Amino acid sequence: MKKISLLVIFISLFGCKEALKPENKIKEDVAFLTDDKLEGRQTGSEGEKLAADYIVERFKKLGLSPKGTEGYLQPFNFVPKAHPHAKVTYREINSDSTITGTNVLAYIDNKAENTIIIGAHYDHLGYGGEGSLYRGEEKLIHNGADDNASGVSVMLNLASKLRNTNTSNNYLFMAFSGEEIGLLGSNFFVKNATLELENVNYMINMDMVGKLKEDKSLAVYGTGTAAVWTKTIDSLNTGFKLIKKESGVGPSDHTSFYLSDIPVLHFFTGQHKDYHKPTDDAELLNYEGMYAISDYLFKIISDLDNKEKLVFKKTKNETRKGGGFKVTLGVIPDYLFDGKGLRIDGVTDDKPAHKAGIVKGDIVIKMGDIKVEGMMDYVKSLSKFEKGATTKVIVLRDGKEIEVTVTF
Repeated sequence: MKKISLLVIFISLFGCKEALKPENKIKEDVAFLTDDKLEGRQTGSEGEKLAADYIVERFKKLGLSPKGTEGYLQPFNFVPKAHPHAKVTYREINSDSTITGTNVLAYIDNKAENTIIIGAHYDHLGYGGEGSLYRGEEKLIHNGADDNASGVSVMLNLASKLRNTNTSNNYLFMAFSGEEIGLLGSNFFVKNATLELENVNYMINMDMVGKLKEDKSLAVYGTGTAAVWTKTIDSLNTGFKLIKKESGVGPSDHTSFYLSDIPVLHFFTGQHKDYHKPTDDAELLNYEGMYAISDYLFKIISDLDNKEKLVFKKTKNETRKGGGFKVTLGVIPDYLFDGKGLRIDGVTDDKPAHKAGIVKGDIVIKMGDIKVEGMMDYVKSLSKFEKGATTKVIVLRDGKEIEVTVTF
């Protein structure tokens, strides 16, 4: 009986020890980053600073070295945009007209020639603002569990796994600030890098990886930015339904690295009804799915560990951040859709699509005279219209073509 009791105690202690392992902290990391006391982690806010401090402490406990300009931190000052399509101006000196964002950087130095960058943005929308899709009158905290506490927690999980393995590369882990207002942190980094960019092997970005669906759909962007990507991710696939996009340009931080001629991969589990709303909370995430994605990324990194530095390839760009066009349809595209057309995953109230009667699930196949077979055609069609213009839009709904009139 005494032996059995001792065995039970041993198993209990062992179990507790396992639970406290750094790699088992995804849920704990999400819980902190989505706490109301951080007030939605808006760029430059006190809540974002609390998040940065937390990430620094996590890096320290994992034994990672600082790689910012001020320890683990890389602050940057910028003047807010005058309008959505304006360029952001960075400033060397902070003043009353500037906001200070802060990237958080940590390094594993394996004395290797090349470095792999693994990143995720940690800022979000605060109490909403222009980026919010919430239409209530009350100001509510947008905690951003999927967007992007999920990506940060998976990044930290990968850091815990890579501390003592796959030593043929160095690793730079980055939590980006300012993503929600124009990829500011990643853009600033590539222009003010704390290591030699020519020695970067490739970059992996995780943005919204917390809501893996039952069919295990996982979007992977940037598969055309290096010749090895497609074969590698297919051969190591552990049951995901992979939606592969070749383009290195998209609405997240990997774009900044692609535009600096660095091979990239961006992982994403898809849009959902809580996107950019106060309801994007921690209890709605698929934590088993996040661990599965982390394991998958670890396998990809491990497979490439002893191979030559990846060769960068330019791709045909399918999406563009901001777009540069003067109008919007007011929809959230389904980025996991791999058929012809642009499937709608959400419609914003009181925007042109909503007023025209377009609903979630509709597939846009024609806008004006342009056939829409994918995101690139959709972007091209939007660029043709001015504010106030009216056009016919054809959508597929339950297999039937429906024509609606849209006024921008």
